[in-house]
Amino acid sequence: MKKIELHLHLEGAAPAALIRSFAAEKHQDLHGMFDDRGQYAFRDFKNFLRVYEAATAMIQGPRDYARLLEVVLAECAEQGAIYAELFVSPEFCGGADLAAWRDHLGAMQEVAATARAQGIDSRAILTCIRHFGPDRARKTAICAAETSGGWVAGFGMGGAEDAGEASDFAWSFDCAREAGLGLTVHAGEWRGPDSIRDALSLGVSRIGHGIRAIEDAQLLRDLAERQITLEVCPGSNVALGLTDWRSHPIARLADAGLRVTVSTDDPPFFRTSLSQEYRMLADHFGWAEAEFLQMNQWAAEAAFCDDATRTRLLKDLS
Repeated sequence: MKKIELHLHLEGAAPAALIRSFAAEKHQDLHGMFDDRGQYAFRDFKNFLRVYEAATAMIQGPRDYARLLEVVLAECAEQGAIYAELFVSPEFCGGADLAAWRDHLGAMQEVAATARAQGIDSRAILTCIRHFGPDRARKTAICAAETSGGWVAGFGMGGAEDAGEASDFAWSFDCAREAGLGLTVHAGEWRGPDSIRDALSLGVSRIGHGIRAIEDAQLLRDLAERQITLEVCPGSNVALGLTDWRSHPIARLADAGLRVTVSTDDPPFFRTSLSQEYRMLADHFGWAEAEFLQMNQWAAEAAFCDDATRTRLLKDLS
């Protein structure tokens, strides 16, 4: 069936084989990053971040990013996606220097335009890295504000959730909001419900992950009343040891009236795909066409695209 994905990290979607290819071209040794089968290898979330950043360091310059986006969007289309929003960090595209970011963006926009003509539309959510700190986040926010519109449709924050408070980054989110960008932030994955409340203070309409909202009945009611959309990534949560499939709260979140969507986060790292996520939801919670259609309609309504694109997506899903 046709699918929409709202939470996909561009660098985190890089297949291990592509990263090894980039490393070979640059004569870099990535010893210890892969297992015996050539897949990414990490022990825990902290180690995952180190492996992730080491892999990202192999993606250098506009040409590499264009090649990466082409591969990732082709995989999205293969999984049945008609629209995807990708977290892209200017930090990794020239150190969040605005001129360097414009060069990277231009190369990626050409690829995105070609993919759109082939049936897979996309938008970019420019993402600051929480554990890099608020000052560096401002540079990403400026890149987002200065290049907003068209393919750049949103602003968000990823990285280590235990680094400070979301409210420390208020300036960056205010800057992005004034530029007309949609806002989302990772919260409620590793930290409890209070991290989600902190994130809501930034004026976001979506929460990345947000699964620990299930621990707080009042927060569930607040999220439902405000129609905050959760970008849930079940396979990622399971791979990182936060829960198992049987205990995952996504079905209970939906039953509580929350708008839940399903994405893959960093699929090659977590040995998953969009189709695999749907299969597991069907197997463990009995979800079928009606549930998946509702979920994708919520995703279209929450997407950071223009109204004409949203209308088209809803029509394509019906």
